[in-house]
Amino acid sequence: MVSNAMPQRNNEGFLEDAQTWTEGVATAIAAEDDVDLTEKHWEIIKFLRSFYKEHEMSPPSNRLFVKAVKEALGEDKGNSIYLMQLFPGTPAKTACRIAGLPRPTNCL
Repeated sequence: MVSNAMPQRNNEGFLEDAQTWTEGVATAIAAEDDVDLTEKHWEIIKFLRSFYKEHEMSPPSNRLFVKAVKEALGEDKGNSIYLMQLFPGTPAKTACRIAGLPRPTNCL
């Protein structure tokens, strides 16, 4: 039986346990930020989840998030404007929250 209940989150909306994340959870969290997930969003979310799996941490800052995306997906996607259009506010923080990852350490 699959539960549609939202996993435990902290006061900023980040999952307490990254292992409880599902695509359904991502869609629900994104909706709270008025973000309608498209293939472009999913590409970044999947990148972040693989980054987390490899490094056991979220990109620590917006600048390093942009740099990591640029290295992995190219210059057209690894730039602040592109990422801010997908994930409003602080892209690294918003994207990590939707991806079910811990809060980036240096994001306000």
